[in-house]
Amino acid sequence: MERLYIEGTKSTPEIDFDPSKNNLKISGQSYPENAFKFYEPIFQWVDDYIKDIQGELLIEIEFKMPYINSSSSKCIIMLLDKFQDAFDEGKDIIINWYYDEENESTIECAEEFKEDLSLPFNLLDSGR
Repeated sequence: MERLYIEGTKSTPEIDFDPSKNNLKISGQSYPENAFKFYEPIFQWVDDYIKDIQGELLIEIEFKMPYINSSSSKCIIMLLDKFQDAFDEGKDIIINWYYDEENESTIECAEEFKEDLSLPFNLLDSGR
C-alpha cells in the first residue's frame, strides 16, 4: 500500500500516513473551506489500510492539531470512529493526541473526542 502524504497549508493539516511503519500522523490546524472534501481521500485511504492490515501490528495514530473548526471536528470524529471500529474488530490501535498545555481548548477538544472511544487514547503534553 502506498504512503499517503498531503502537505499542510495555513488552513489544512499535514497528513503523513506511512503503512510501512504503521504510523499515521495528522499535524497542523484544520479549517479548510470544505472539510469533507479535504478529508474524503483520507477516509478512503484509512478504509483501504484497515482492510489490508495483516497479523498483529500496533498501529500508532498521532494527532497534533492546535485548532480544529467545527466541520473539521465532525471529520475527525468520523476518522476516530473508523479507528474505533477497527479496534473493536481486534486491530491493535493506539491514539496519541498531543496538546499545548497553554491552549485549554485543545485539551478540551481532545477530551471530548476521547470520551466516546474505548480504544487506547493518550493525551500527551507536546512540551512546547
